[in-house]
This record gives sequence, C-alpha cells and structure tokens, in this order.
Amino acid sequence: MRLVFMGTPDFAVPALRALHRAGHEIVAVYSQPPRPAGRGKALRASPVQQAAETLGLPVRHPLSLRRNQEKWDAFAALGADAAVVAAYGLILPQPMLDAPRRGCLNIHASLLPRWRGASPIQSAILAGDTQSGVTIMQMEAGLDTGPMLLSHAVPITPHTTASTLHDALAELGADLILRVLAENPPPQPQPEAGVTYAPRLTRDDGRIDWAEDASAIDRRVRALTPWPGTFTTLEDGTVLKIGAAELVNDQATAPPGTVLDSRLNIACGHGVIRLTRLQRPGRGMMDASDFLRGQPLPPGTRLGASHPAPDHD
Repeated sequence: MRLVFMGTPDFAVPALRALHRAGHEIVAVYSQPPRPAGRGKALRASPVQQAAETLGLPVRHPLSLRRNQEKWDAFAALGADAAVVAAYGLILPQPMLDAPRRGCLNIHASLLPRWRGASPIQSAILAGDTQSGVTIMQMEAGLDTGPMLLSHAVPITPHTTASTLHDALAELGADLILRVLAENPPPQPQPEAGVTYAPRLTRDDGRIDWAEDASAIDRRVRALTPWPGTFTTLEDGTVLKIGAAELVNDQATAPPGTVLDSRLNIACGHGVIRLTRLQRPGRGMMDASDFLRGQPLPPGTRLGASHPAPDHD
C-alpha cells in the first residue's frame, strides 16, 4: 500500500519500521523539524526522522500546516492510499485529512474515548487506571474524536511506569496498524460516555505534594518519569529530582515530607514512601545509597518547600 507516515517521538518509530518491514511503500515521512537538544543545544533530528533516514525514506518537516495551500497540494500530490499518524505534533487541516484514499489513521495510546489529548500514557497511571491500550482511529477535525477501527488493552500494574507502558503501547500500535491496513475493519463511533482529556504536561506537574497519599505520590513518580520528572526541595532550596520510589507498608509518624529514617522513608499525608533513586543539580541520577554518601538527609529533614521546578537534565 502507498503510505505517508507522520510522527515525531520514539513512540512512533516501531510503527514506521513495521510498515517498512511489511513491504508498504512509504512515499514520504513527515516529522517535526530538528530542535536544539542537550547542553550544547545542537540541532537534533527527531527519532522518527533518524529512523526514516536509516531506512532511506524521504523526510519532510514543515514548521506549520495551517492555511498553507502549497503544503496541502504537495501532500495530496503524493497520491497516498492512507496516511499513518503517530504523535506527529501538528494539527492536520481538513484538506490533508481528506487527501488519502483511506484517509488519515491515528495510532493513539489509550482506549478511546478515555484520555483524548496530549498525555494519555501518563494520565492513565496518574489516575490509577488498571488498564490502558492503543486505539487506531480514523482522524477527523476534532481532538481524538474520530471513529475507532481497532483497539487492544494492556494491564497497568502497581509497578507499571510511563517508560514500560510507552514501550509496550508503541509495539502494540505497530501491530494494530498493520492489521487495520490489511483487514480494513468498519469504523465504530466513539461512545459518548466516558470521555476524559489528558492535558499537556509541564515541569511543574512533577512537583511532589507530600500531603497527598503515598499511593498517589507513587503513581506520580511512575507516571512522570522520565518526563517531565518528579522533584522535591530541601529547606535551603536545593532541588532533588526523584527517579524512583516504592510504597512502604507503614503509617506516617511525622508531618508530611519528613525524612523518617536512614532508608529515606518519607512521611506522606497518609502512608509512607521510600525514595530509591535521586538526583541533585549537576549530578546524574543515582541509587539512594550512593546519593546519601554525598548528600546526607538525616531523620527529621523536611522536604517540599516551594521553589521553582528544576531545569537540569
């Protein structure tokens, strides 16, 4: 089948590779332009662009698609049977949605209509959902409102992180889009009930509120690592990024945010959580035991003073 592929981050790469491996003719790959990255701020191509170039596929990266007849005409001239879209990052105008013979097919990382929007993976973990999944959707003008073609669920366990769920759903999305192209299942309207929206995340979403239940803090750490990352602060304003934590079967015996012992058990609004990986500014993420050798946090230390979100990697 003659395809256009549109995607940007790592999530989209397995689908691109699967389509190419299956023998589909990918006539163009659309991806976000290279962006400054790393401490040197050198321009870096997106994961999808890097994968496409490795496969020898032509890449286009327009800055915008709105009110641009020239870009619309160039897209239509590709004569695609379908466009496969996975976390591309730009809104497709109606002329582009209508151009391919089978329209534009979106690989969305949730069980629609739950978690339409920008952060479905993180939002599912934050909310305490017991399952997530992938939906292949026929795109229309609304935000993730189009009819569904195929979906499949995966469990969310107490140990699921955004990283592990991301990787599982990326591979699942690759499998499902191959099935949709081969089987052409009939579209089914999304249910009107159960619609939720996943907002775009910012660094400040990672701030830990120690007055929350330990279970909610655990979900926040699992949901927001690696992006945008979770953090807390010391009384002197030092920002500590939290890379991993685990629930402790105990009750808090001190105010929320208090370090309870040398194992970095922290009192929460209800329950206790243990910090197992941390990072201070200018250093890498490390296990708690290694961290404490360079930054002691004695029992009684209070975490969580209000300071700006960190900007270190």
